[in-house]
Amino acid sequence: MFDFSIATSWIHQMLTSVMPEGLAIFIECVVIGVCIVAMYAILAIALIYMERKICAFFQCRLGPNRVGPYGLLQVFCDVFKMLTKEIFNPKGADQFLYNLAPFMVLIASFLTFACLPMNMGMEVLDFNVGIFFLLSASSIGVVGILLAGWSSNNKFSLIGAMRSGAQIISYELSVGMSILTMVVLTGTMQISEIVAGQADGWLLFKGHIPAIIAFLIYIVAGNAECNRGPFDLPEAESELTAGYHTEYSGMHFGFYYLAEYLNLFIVAAVAATVFLGGWMPFHVAGLDGFNTVMDYIPGFVWFFAKAFFVVFLMMWMRWSFPRLRIDQILKLEWKYLVPLSMLNLILMTLVVAYGLHF
Repeated sequence: MFDFSIATSWIHQMLTSVMPEGLAIFIECVVIGVCIVAMYAILAIALIYMERKICAFFQCRLGPNRVGPYGLLQVFCDVFKMLTKEIFNPKGADQFLYNLAPFMVLIASFLTFACLPMNMGMEVLDFNVGIFFLLSASSIGVVGILLAGWSSNNKFSLIGAMRSGAQIISYELSVGMSILTMVVLTGTMQISEIVAGQADGWLLFKGHIPAIIAFLIYIVAGNAECNRGPFDLPEAESELTAGYHTEYSGMHFGFYYLAEYLNLFIVAAVAATVFLGGWMPFHVAGLDGFNTVMDYIPGFVWFFAKAFFVVFLMMWMRWSFPRLRIDQILKLEWKYLVPLSMLNLILMTLVVAYGLHF
């Protein structure tokens, strides 16, 4: 498995040999930022196309098939249309907060995206408290949603924002405790070490029943965190038009649209990293030839394959269940998922304490 830290160290040494270290670090930060933005856009386009095709499959339709081969250019046309649409500010809105809110949502997803290790040595941020930072950074997005609803001077946007805030803050508990269950199993909060600890088996299989329960809770709660069906009450079209971003147009609306799909990918990528080994290949004990073949597949291929598999599971959930009422959504979290997550955390602690895991 190729270690990208070798390449990054060589690039850093080459830059510092011809310029001051501060300037070299600045150039590296700019390049990394551009790469993240480019990957952000590419993933959003791929996920939007994937969503449309999967939605069509579940509804016995064809999906986009007119613009370009297999409808591949349809998303690009939609992006171009959004870029050319006028950005207007509603009368009576708080202009500063109204314009700030979309960037708050983007900043949250950018910070969270930077924590994901896509290959060995291929991560932007790798702290010894990486899980804590990831959960903290992801929680910033709810501030942008609440600001959007309040600053728009629209009662329907405000209702959508309040629904979304209540839902996201509630389901963050289940997401956090599901990940904390895996932290108890691995004994570390550093994301790279969590992945490295899965070289001999993914945590989903090493952790017995508690790991499987944590994974299922995480998938349900992660779907709710992204405001996706059947948990999309904040954007209930029949009641609130578009919810908290009703008053946004042009790329301001596009930022929310992009953030929704990138948050979907981030939730799936965190699940792939924590439960399914991240960039680690699939190994079977005793099958050395099979394991050697699996090692030839690059780590970033494993990472994206696992992440898109979890994305498919979440899209499957969205297009299979009807929308829940807001009271049902909160009841599911506070009366079922939170107590189950707490019991599962205690169960995992007992499994680790008595050495019952693989």
